[in-house]
Amino acid sequence: MSESDSYYIGIDVGTGSARAAIIDIKGQLVSLDVQPIITHNPKHDIYEQSSSNIWSSITTCVQNIMKQSKLQPHQIKGIGFDATCSLVVLDKQGNPQSIDQASNFADNEFNVILWADHRAIEQANRINATHHNVLRYVGNIISPEMEIPKTLWLKENMPEDLWNSIGHLMDLPDFLTYRATGSLARSTCSLTCKCSYLPRLVGKGWEPSFFKEIGLGCLVDEDFARMGGNDQENVLEAGDPVGSGLTEEAAKELGLLPGTPVGSAIIDAYAGAIATLGATPYGTSEREDMLSSLDDSLKTQGPSRLAIICGTSSCHIAMSPNPIFVNGVWGPYRSVMVGNMWCAEGGQSSTGQLIDFIVNTHPALAEARQKSAEKNLNIYAYLAQHLVLLQTQRGLKHIQELTKHLHIYPDFHGNRSPLADPSLRGTIVGISLDKSIDDLALRYLATLQAIACQTRHIIETLNKEGYTIDTLCMSGGLCKSLLFVKILADVTQCRIILPESIDGAVVIGAAFLGAKASGLSTDLWDIMVRLGRAGSTILPDKDQQVVEMNGRRYKVFLAMLDDQKRYRDIMDSSN
Repeated sequence: MSESDSYYIGIDVGTGSARAAIIDIKGQLVSLDVQPIITHNPKHDIYEQSSSNIWSSITTCVQNIMKQSKLQPHQIKGIGFDATCSLVVLDKQGNPQSIDQASNFADNEFNVILWADHRAIEQANRINATHHNVLRYVGNIISPEMEIPKTLWLKENMPEDLWNSIGHLMDLPDFLTYRATGSLARSTCSLTCKCSYLPRLVGKGWEPSFFKEIGLGCLVDEDFARMGGNDQENVLEAGDPVGSGLTEEAAKELGLLPGTPVGSAIIDAYAGAIATLGATPYGTSEREDMLSSLDDSLKTQGPSRLAIICGTSSCHIAMSPNPIFVNGVWGPYRSVMVGNMWCAEGGQSSTGQLIDFIVNTHPALAEARQKSAEKNLNIYAYLAQHLVLLQTQRGLKHIQELTKHLHIYPDFHGNRSPLADPSLRGTIVGISLDKSIDDLALRYLATLQAIACQTRHIIETLNKEGYTIDTLCMSGGLCKSLLFVKILADVTQCRIILPESIDGAVVIGAAFLGAKASGLSTDLWDIMVRLGRAGSTILPDKDQQVVEMNGRRYKVFLAMLDDQKRYRDIMDSSN
């Protein structure tokens, strides 16, 4: 069968929606569909979902893209999955088991603890107090967003009989391949990044002394059966074929053929990295050089490129041929994406969510929405236009000057990187009693600048330890804001490469896993470079005034962080 008859499906489960896409042999997007996911949020720090609802949304997406594309099931050569790092709980029969404390763990509909759920902060703090050597691979500080603190929370809060009835504890990406194939094989990505697992050539898998010390010795006693077992051969690298492909049941639900290859899954942020880290604009010498020497390009481009996947939250992923330990940054993780490469993972717990919060809580929101609707613009495009108007009215050369004395520190939902401190909170300096659209636009701009400053903080921390990051490969919804992308380039002084398809970048990365599972190539980096499709390139403004202005803003950003810590010390002191 000709290459033109070969297509791959990617399935991406994000925080609020599931999406599926079909790509062709050149990595071009053929069709895309998105369906919502239900999130249960009974308290401000509790976020729960349903694995049944998630799978239902996936099946609708796949059925829709097959209809849109008019392709036949035999033309789909492979399927890949990615998902958020959320904890799925199943009973011993493989059915959903409740994690919902509000229902006394009786509502089995909600069996997924979402990544953003912070119920396990106390458990994470106790785990960190052990200073166990396993914690070296999460920047010495485990996050409450990871699966082991959440598992410990379940053990300590569920009735004993319900805890004992749990049959499977899975990261959501692994649940999806299990649901598709019936195989209990786990992914190196999920286990290593979120479950304190030490993969081949790093450790022997699960480290018994760690789990005993933190209060999960019961998992050791059962040989980690609920976590997937202790057989390292059953832990697959990204895109490796899972089981025998789609089961009869899953194939019928998706409208595909039984046995269609399924690639070992990854966390959603890594799918964005897979789609973008190898992508370089067509027709450039840089792309030709990367293709002509894949091994050399992997070792040189890896440490200099940072994938930023920016949506509700933002994740930052860099690669290196050697392990680089960075305090407050997760990793280094071996072979969680490209084989034999080490990944560092930084992140910001709230970015798109923070922008929404700042805008949606402003008194001028209703007026701004009305005016944006009159211009047939979304609220953010309208605010960007309004900022240009303010710049002109005030006779300013650079838009950054509008917020010279308005500053925001962005950790409203705690700090993921590079401080790994979930107790930190946001700060705003320079607000007035102004309730106008002008003030709303300025707060919007200051929020974008704050997110960019924190990204710079993460990049500087990585580069200090041995990375050489000068290029940002972006994906996710925030890429649609040209204002944000330009601010990020200027604040970090890095080149930015956008994906050809902003809406589809992450799910396209998942499709690359399907391509690998199909046998297109055994080398994921080869697929990333050949199928990766870059869009626009944005260069930083080298104007000295802009560089100095952003430098001063970054100094204020760091000072606001220091001030918050100092204020806490003052209030916590007994004197």
